[in-house]
Amino acid sequence: MTDVGHDVPSTWDAMLQGKSGVDTVSIFDVSDDGWSVKIAGEVRGWDPKTRIDHKTARRLDRFAALAMYAAQEAVEHAGLDLDSLDPTRAGVSIGSGVGGVTSLAESLIKLLKSGPERVSPFTVPKLMVNAGTGNVAIMLGFTGPNIATATACASSGHAIGSAYDLIQRGLVEVMVAGGSEAAVTPLCLAAFMTMRALSSRNDDPPRASRPFDRSRDGFVLAEGCGICILETVEHARKRGATILGELRGCAYSCDADHITAPQVEGFGAALSMKWALRDAELNPDDIDYINAHGTATPLGDTAEINAVRDVFGQHCRKLSMSSSKSMTGHALGGTGAIELIPCILGIKHSVCVPTINLNDPEEAYGIDLVPNTARERTIRYALNNTFGFGGHNVSLVVGPYND
Repeated sequence: MTDVGHDVPSTWDAMLQGKSGVDTVSIFDVSDDGWSVKIAGEVRGWDPKTRIDHKTARRLDRFAALAMYAAQEAVEHAGLDLDSLDPTRAGVSIGSGVGGVTSLAESLIKLLKSGPERVSPFTVPKLMVNAGTGNVAIMLGFTGPNIATATACASSGHAIGSAYDLIQRGLVEVMVAGGSEAAVTPLCLAAFMTMRALSSRNDDPPRASRPFDRSRDGFVLAEGCGICILETVEHARKRGATILGELRGCAYSCDADHITAPQVEGFGAALSMKWALRDAELNPDDIDYINAHGTATPLGDTAEINAVRDVFGQHCRKLSMSSSKSMTGHALGGTGAIELIPCILGIKHSVCVPTINLNDPEEAYGIDLVPNTARERTIRYALNNTFGFGGHNVSLVVGPYND
C-alpha cells in the first residue's frame, strides 16, 4: 500500500515508470499561510472497508488498517492456506515509527475541548504501536511470536530482521513481517516542518523528492505499508509455494552519535552493510544493486554515499544504487518493507528502478544512481538500507531462490 499503488503490481509498475505519488495534502487543510510545507505522499482512493469489516475498521487507526489490508493481500498473494497452518508456528512482526498518532492527536483535542469523559475508550488500542501487529495476528489467528518494533524509519527493517532471526532459530515456520505508517497528519507534518527536515517545493510536488541531487531540500513525508511473507524453505516447498526470493542476511548497528542527524562519515551505516554481507556469506562484489535509504536530506544522502564507498571500494563503479523514495516519498517506519519490492522484483525481472528528479547529481564517486529512467541489468544480489532517527541502521541482503 503506497501513494503510487494499492498493491504490489501497481506499485512496481509505477516505480518502473518513474511515477511520483507526491501531491498537495488533501487529508487535512493546508491552505493557511502558516504551512510552509503543503505536500506529502498520501494513499489516495483507498477504502479499508473493502477488506476489513465496518465495525473493526472504525476501531482502528489508519496505520493499523493499512497493516491489516496489506497483510491480507500478502497472505493471498503467497497462497497461504490458514486452515492448514499450525498457528503456534506462525507469527507476526510489524514495525511503525509513530503508530496511531492520528488517534492520539484526536483524543487530545477532544480532552481539551470536552473534558476527560469524552475521550474514547478505544484511544489506547488505537494509538499503541503494536496495534498493527496485534490486529493482524487476531485477524489471521497466529499465536506464535508477535513483535512490534519502533525504531523510527528503521522500524520495518528491524521487524523483518526479527522475523528472519526467529525463523533461523527454528521457533517458527511462517512470519508475516513488514511495517506500516500513517503519519501524514497535522502534528507530524508541522513537527517535521519546524525541524526544517522537509522539502518545501509546494509548487511542483512530483519533483519535490530529489535524493542525491544537489538541489535537494529535504524529504517528503508519506504514508504506506509493506508486508511480506517469510517462511522456511521446507515449509514453502511442502505447500508448493512460488518463492520470489531468499532473504540471505540482515544486520543492525547504531551510530551512537546524534539523536536525529546521521554520522557524517557513515560509520554506523557501513557497519550494518558489512555485517549483513557477512551474515549472507557474500563479498561486496557480489552485490549488484542497492536500494538506498536516500531520503533527499543533505546530510543523510552524503552519509550514505560515504558508507557505501567505505564498504564497496572500487566495486562502487560496478554498482547500481537508486532511491525509490524519489517516487513514494518517505513513509518513515513503513519504508524498509516497501523498498524490498524493488529489490526482490528487480532481481526477478533484471531491472533497477530509477531515482527520479536526479538532474544534477551530487558527486557519488562513480556510483550509478540510475537517474530518472529504469535500467535493465542483471542483479545477482541486492542490498536494502533503512536508517532512522536515534542512529538506527538496518541492512537486508536478498537474492534469488535457487532450488
